[in-house]
Amino acid sequence: MLNSIDISTSALVAQRMRMDTISGNIANAHTTRDPEGNLSPFQRRFVTFAAENRGTNGGAGVQAEVQIDDQTPPRRKYEPGHPDADADGYISLPNFDMVTEFINAMEANRAYEANVAAIDITKQMAQLGLRILG
Repeated sequence: MLNSIDISTSALVAQRMRMDTISGNIANAHTTRDPEGNLSPFQRRFVTFAAENRGTNGGAGVQAEVQIDDQTPPRRKYEPGHPDADADGYISLPNFDMVTEFINAMEANRAYEANVAAIDITKQMAQLGLRILG
């Protein structure tokens, strides 16, 4: 019974990591510089999930890892007055779709809610089992 709570808990942590990553993407949608101040547009982050086996004593779970999308080239936008514009008047911006990010956030939210519900149901089943034994 506790293994199912552990699995759902690891999924909650993974979905929270996903929401944090998505919110970071949205917050940096117009970032043209890296943290050191160099001209380099923000690169979209995403979370990958994998099944995690915690050995013979532990149960399964969800392993999450943040990846950086370094394959997608930056989006160029014509803004000649921008301080980061090149000689042709273009700036380089992160290249991701804001609508897709919002949909991913909604999906992560629903998955989080489903895992909370699974934990609640597991607790109810344990309480009913104890009531039957008692």
